[in-house]
Amino acid sequence: MRIGLMGGTFDPIHYGHLVAAEGARHALGLDRVFFVPAACPPHKVGRPITAAHHRHTMTLLATLSNPAFAVSTIELDRPGPSYTIDTLAVFRHEWGPAADLTFITGADALLEILNWRAPEELLAAARFVAATRPGYSPEGLEAVRQRLPENLRPRITTLEVPALAISSSDLRYRVRQGCPIKYLVPELVEDYIRKEGLYR
Repeated sequence: MRIGLMGGTFDPIHYGHLVAAEGARHALGLDRVFFVPAACPPHKVGRPITAAHHRHTMTLLATLSNPAFAVSTIELDRPGPSYTIDTLAVFRHEWGPAADLTFITGADALLEILNWRAPEELLAAARFVAATRPGYSPEGLEAVRQRLPENLRPRITTLEVPALAISSSDLRYRVRQGCPIKYLVPELVEDYIRKEGLYR
């Protein structure tokens, strides 16, 4: 099995996330893509984050229509900070040593991968896809690659995603300002945000 893991806070999930996941699924021939909402991202400690059950529900609603997508609560169910190395270990245990794991996230997040827990173990355990916006400058990511052992450098690849011009922080701001978010998030997610009064 070729398994993709789409990590993120998903606060809220939007079409950029979905297009990145589908693009990686197609480009790499992934059988399934699991969206993994983070419970307590170490890099966001001290920042306000919407309650986990809301982010989980929005992720479920956003992925319902794609049979290749699923949502994992592995990080929401685990106490303490959400470390990617622990998540990969659980997926490896569940799917076996023959499973091909690919972790999909934004290029900006991967610029910090050397500060993640056990970065070399991470890259040995899974391929990493850096989703980029059109016009994204590759120099920063290439500098990160050059600081890795040579055998691990090919483990980071990039995938251009036009819809990544959308950002969760901008969506939260738009909701606070009373601006529309239609066509930026799936309709079910838009309805949920409105009904639950999120980001007001």
